[in-house]
Parts: sequence; C-alpha cells; structure tokens
Amino acid sequence: MKTLLVLLTLPLALSGQKQLGGPCECCEAIYQQMPEKLFWATQISDGNEAGEPMEISGVIYKNDGKTPAANVILYVYHTDYEGKYSRGTGEDCARRHGKLRGWMKTDEQGRYKFSSIRPASYPASNIPAHIHPVVKEPNKKEYYLDEYRFSDDKFLTKAEMAKDENRGGSGVIKLTKNEKGVWVGKRDIILGRNIPNYE
Repeated sequence: MKTLLVLLTLPLALSGQKQLGGPCECCEAIYQQMPEKLFWATQISDGNEAGEPMEISGVIYKNDGKTPAANVILYVYHTDYEGKYSRGTGEDCARRHGKLRGWMKTDEQGRYKFSSIRPASYPASNIPAHIHPVVKEPNKKEYYLDEYRFSDDKFLTKAEMAKDENRGGSGVIKLTKNEKGVWVGKRDIILGRNIPNYE
C-alpha cells in the first residue's frame, strides 16, 4: 500500500516519458519502497550493520555544469561488507538490490549526502567495489549514472577505468578517513553528461 501511495504522488504519464540513456535494468526499483518524503541527506545503514562507516556527498548540477539542480531524486544501492546484496525485500528489483539502498532529493543548492558502510567487491571476483546510482529529474525519465568507485581499490585498474562512460561525470572518488574513523568522499554530478537521448 505504501508503494502504491508513492507511485500516485509521482508525475503522471511516466510511461510516456522519453527513454534516456538506453536500457536501464531494474531502474524501476527507484520507485519500489521509496519513502513518501525525501530529504537531501539520508542514512542508509543502521547502527547494527557490519562494516566500516562511510559518508559521500556532493552537488548535482544542471546540464551546464554550473547551476545547482534542485528537486532531483538520487537513488543508490550497494553491497554489504561481504560483497552481497543481502536481505532485500519487496518487489523483484528491490529485493535484488538488497537492504543497503537509499533515496535523496536535492535541496535548492543541489546538495545530496548519504551515510552507509563501505561496500565490498563481489565474493571471489576482481570487480571493483561500487555503488549504483540512478537519478530522476523533474519531468524526465530516470536513468543510471557511472557507478561510484574508489581510487584506492586494488581492482580499479587502468583497463577498468578505460571502460567508463563518464555518465554524469566521473564516478571515481577518493575516500579518506576522518578523525572519527569514517570514510569520507565527494562526487559532483552533471545531469545529462554523456547520457544518450538527453535533451
């Protein structure tokens, strides 16, 4: 019922909006279990979640790369400290994305921030640890951006980075530990940057 209420509050005729950025597997999860009210900052993991604490923030800009973009929804999801999308519930895509998922809506300054735990690479793989982002601008269809990845990741090789599309700008960020032992990073996003069919 909660999901239905959320869907009813979204702009009408979403199905009629132009597809941006090509196919987007499970991007519809942005609407599944979305809170009724969104803020520019969110806490994804709770105090009982195993792993190292992490905080990522930034500014989302309009396509000109200069003007802060307000009221943009940013949805992110990532693995737990073992590299698994664990304990997901609800619809198929929401369940596949696991428990560690969250939503923000940029303020008038275009700001966003999320706090969680640092994700791990998939078990028995050499795929860099990452965070998946999807954005939903007012009056546009949702689309995915390049994953957040971390410059100190041993699996983030030059060959891996050569595959980047720089959707929304580079997703590679530097994490540093603050005095509280929290990994802190920053990524600014430019709407429409390297997104096919963007107008």
